[in-house]
Amino acid sequence: MTEKQLIEGCLKMNAKSQRELYQRFNGKMMAVCRRFAGDLTEAEDMLQEAFIKVFTNIGQYRFEGSLEGWIRRIVVHSALEVLRKRLIRFSDIDGEVETLSSPDTDAFDTLSAGELMRLICDLPDGYRVVFNLYVIEGYDHNEIAVLVGISAATSRSQLLKARRALQEQIKCTDRLPNTYAS
Repeated sequence: MTEKQLIEGCLKMNAKSQRELYQRFNGKMMAVCRRFAGDLTEAEDMLQEAFIKVFTNIGQYRFEGSLEGWIRRIVVHSALEVLRKRLIRFSDIDGEVETLSSPDTDAFDTLSAGELMRLICDLPDGYRVVFNLYVIEGYDHNEIAVLVGISAATSRSQLLKARRALQEQIKCTDRLPNTYAS
């Protein structure tokens, strides 16, 4: 089934089309939710909320850009809404500007993608949200500020703190059990 047929079926509330759309994108979108969520249950809730919005708003997709990108934006925004309800905290560094030392490349080389994702998921909420939006989703600090309701300076400080925390975790970690399943 083409994307156009899939979308047309979803617009007609066709259960088969909805199921196929969900099956086509749920794996990638769950990975997005896992990066923002504190645990698997929260990620599943984020994903469910996001797909409800996808099906509710599918008529707004204009075939400009990829369907996956459109769905991903909805997933990111839904994840942020869930986190906002939890009242995540962000803190400034109060003008502190530092450069990070380069991480030990040997430590980086010993980490699998799953282990690195687990370290990211273990970051405090504010750090994790900004890190994911900036590093993985590609938003700039001004966009993050608008999305999350913080200043661009706070976004920069959260990213700096997240990177510091990851560097410390990597330095202190010989090998972690791989508990993150993508």
